[in-house]
Amino acid sequence: MFDTRLIRKLNGWENAPVPICFGGDIRALTWCCHPAYALTFSSHCQRKKALDKIGMSEEEYVKIKDAFSKEFDLDDDRVCFKSLSYCCMRRGGCPGERDKVLKDKFSKDKSFEEVLGIYFRIKKLLAIRILEKAKNQELVKPYLEELKKSK
Repeated sequence: MFDTRLIRKLNGWENAPVPICFGGDIRALTWCCHPAYALTFSSHCQRKKALDKIGMSEEEYVKIKDAFSKEFDLDDDRVCFKSLSYCCMRRGGCPGERDKVLKDKFSKDKSFEEVLGIYFRIKKLLAIRILEKAKNQELVKPYLEELKKSK
């Protein structure tokens, strides 16, 4: 189902999609930036196109990510979009303080690999939440099935 060049095996999320701006599938909306901010990779941002494809407005997308952020205590002024729900999957390339925030929120005697596993599991849950709210359920159904079977 997935182009193996466009997925990554992450601690906490097997077969995770690369970000949409690098060719990832619609599950990768979990990695996308907040629409109201300037984008790092604006020349090849595919968020709006992906949202249109699944039948979701940018406003709905923001509401889902913001509510999820509150539910999982992901808000933090130190990260680029003020919430880990908008952070990407990159390791070591984050211009903000994502990794420090992750350690502060989730470390409690855990290794950083374990902390990343928590983060990636949370982002997988966010991908499920986004796709469950999509209007184009026929399109998202196989992606949701894959996400849910590998919980």
